[in-house]
Amino acid sequence: MKDSRLSVRMSIRRLNKLRSYAATKDKTVTQIVEDWVDRLPNILVASVVETESVKNDADPVAVNP
Repeated sequence: MKDSRLSVRMSIRRLNKLRSYAATKDKTVTQIVEDWVDRLPNILVASVVETESVKNDADPVAVNP
């Protein structure tokens, strides 16, 4: 079971359009959104990982004996 939630503000017209599209594809709105996210290039994820790695490497913690 997934434990993350995404909240998006949109007009009723867009929400109904999304629900109608999902129904025509015999999918849930969640499945439509997940399919769209899966199509995003992985380079965005790599950039976040690299940024966090650089941040962590740039902030060493001094250890005093």
